[in-house]
Amino acid sequence: MHVKIGDDVVVTNGNHKGQRGKVTQLFREEDRICVEGVNLREKNLPKTQANPQGGTIEREFPIHASNVLLWSDKANKGVRTQIVDEKGKKVRVGIPCGTKFD
Repeated sequence: MHVKIGDDVVVTNGNHKGQRGKVTQLFREEDRICVEGVNLREKNLPKTQANPQGGTIEREFPIHASNVLLWSDKANKGVRTQIVDEKGKKVRVGIPCGTKFD
């Protein structure tokens, strides 16, 4: 997967196009990620002893990883990345700007 937890990303497709946020969760099996403040939906909570009122909460739902790009401050936009081997260590590098993300 081209993103990691804590990366700044920008959404490129869908209803939340143009929004930026940090990656909070990865779901590698489904190739999906949760981004802070993106794809917020209301989830109904059942009544329990811990929460006798029940109710609804707003939470982030996952989006597909192909719909985001890493945000580069140097280029001031989302950039594609390539993996480069530097001294035996793999590093993610932004293609147009050369920003190193690791």
